Amino acid sequence: MSEKKAPKQKQLDIAIDEQTADGVYSNLAIINHSASEFIVDFITVMPGAPKARVKSRVILTPEHAKRFKKLWQTTSNVSKTQMELLKLMSLRRFHSILDRPAKPNIKTLLLEGF
Repeated sequence: MSEKKAPKQKQLDIAIDEQTADGVYSNLAIINHSASEFIVDFITVMPGAPKARVKSRVILTPEHAKRFKKLWQTTSNVSKTQMELLKLMSLRRFHSILDRPAKPNIKTLLLEGF
């Protein structure tokens, strides 16, 4: 019986110049698409300014857009889990305040962040 060897994976050496490595700040993203590509424009909007400029544009194939979506959903699920944990921790903190010998009034609750 002959054994099939798994093909060797090729490694890709990726380089990045300093300016690109610094990144670009963006507080707005606009996504457009066609059947063959997704275009994501990253924009910096200054408060009170009537105009804004695209700071960076990324063009993705549909396959890469799907991967990005999957990554985003995974990250969002983590965020939802973290929010549920924070709610639970806040609820426990609230109950610990209520269990104190001197029952709290509304001012105490507000000072405690509720």
